[in-house]
Amino acid sequence: MKLDFKKNVKRNMVANAASSGIRLLFPFLNRTLFLWLLGPAYLGLNGLFSSILGVLMLAELGFGTAVVCSMYKPVADDDRELLCAYLKFYRSVYRWVGAAIFFGGLALLPFLDRLVHGNVPPDIDLHVLYVIHLVNTAASYFLFAYRGVVLGAHHRNDVITNIRTGVSVAQYVAVFLILLVTRNYYHYILATVVFTVVQNVLLVKASRRLFPDIEPRGELPKDIRRKVVSDVKSIFMHKVGGVITNSTDNLVISAFLGLVAVAAYGNYYYVVTSVSGLVAVVYSSMTGGFGNKIYTESKEENFRLFMRMNRLSMVVVVFCAALMAALYQPFMVVWVKGDPELMRHALTPVLMVLYFYIMQSRQVLLAFKSAASLWKQDRWKPIVAGAVNLATNILFVIFLPDAYKLDGVIFSTIIGFVFIQIPWESHVVFSAFFGKAESRAYWRSYAGFAAFSLALCAVAWLAARAIPLDGIPGLAAKAAAATLATATCIALCFRADIAELLGKLSRRR
Repeated sequence: MKLDFKKNVKRNMVANAASSGIRLLFPFLNRTLFLWLLGPAYLGLNGLFSSILGVLMLAELGFGTAVVCSMYKPVADDDRELLCAYLKFYRSVYRWVGAAIFFGGLALLPFLDRLVHGNVPPDIDLHVLYVIHLVNTAASYFLFAYRGVVLGAHHRNDVITNIRTGVSVAQYVAVFLILLVTRNYYHYILATVVFTVVQNVLLVKASRRLFPDIEPRGELPKDIRRKVVSDVKSIFMHKVGGVITNSTDNLVISAFLGLVAVAAYGNYYYVVTSVSGLVAVVYSSMTGGFGNKIYTESKEENFRLFMRMNRLSMVVVVFCAALMAALYQPFMVVWVKGDPELMRHALTPVLMVLYFYIMQSRQVLLAFKSAASLWKQDRWKPIVAGAVNLATNILFVIFLPDAYKLDGVIFSTIIGFVFIQIPWESHVVFSAFFGKAESRAYWRSYAGFAAFSLALCAVAWLAARAIPLDGIPGLAAKAAAATLATATCIALCFRADIAELLGKLSRRR
């Protein structure tokens, strides 16, 4: 069954755009309420627990990714019985995963105190709070999260996104009221558990409504099961490296610098993750489509599609990076009200913008690599990068001056991306699937966008700096000036792409 790539991408992009708006606005309001009503130490606890549970979620091993990508071919072949067998296999795996996460999490209880430098808020029992977070994480695995693979394999991530968006809005409204009325952190966390259950119930209903003939039954053939397990071994190594790279930062900061430092780092990192959600509207909408195209189109057509999608994604990345360069620090001053404990010097936002650009510039490549099931070829890459990141994290935190310790944490991640991850993963894609000519074309495009991004960041920064106002009015004026300058430059440099897009729209009308 050949899926409609354009229709599904558009449907997924619309859903992701709405979701990104929600994820941008509501978490910001939520974080702001935390800062104003509870204080930075509570934010530090959130960041710490997220990192610990990120490590525990390694128990998932990568089965979700492996199963979804393995299902692309039976979807293309319209093999319903095999899809049902995949679903049953995945359900069994997720039940074991949920148990592993829960009991593994309980085993960490005696060591929690050692992960916090300094004191926790006086009204908080660290162990009780952690158990609630743990239950919330494990609940999805025990419930119906496995049903999501059916939607993902059919390129219907828009359904999952819409459910998550709707539940997120209800959840944020509820927790806002809880924070305003009770200012009780326990009530806040318990509410998240309730909405996790609601989201899973809605997900299983949607999956059964759209694909009523796909239910967990039958057994996977042994050769397919061996292939999934082989893929899982490689994906697990990717996940280990990803956790080392992404989750240990907060652990190192908490252990060496304390919860307030975790909150300060988390505020700057929050901006990156929020803006990254806007770029994800593009690349996260296409992975399932790539998976279907790989089995239904030629490599030449796949490369043309890959380059078109990469170009579209990079235009969005460059635009976002330029605005971040111009507005990062003015925004932080307004948001945290100039609190010296939460403010950082000018180097921090520069490194954060660089981190954002490098991380996002590889996402379409990773989406295609995942769809093509190219995990085994670079299974050692994330381990090497994660080890380098952890080692440099600790070295920078120990030896850099106090004012630059957090910058060292950011820079250590950048080192891993630039010198290990990006060269390695691009080599895998172009040696295992495409070829040398396609690789040269990709890197020429990559270099061109990097140079353009650097110039555009300078233009946006100068445009914002020309506005002498401070506070919220000043931030709004700076944003308007930077947006106008950035949009004008992009319109001039990509006028051919814009004309082609407008032409297609006019023909459809």
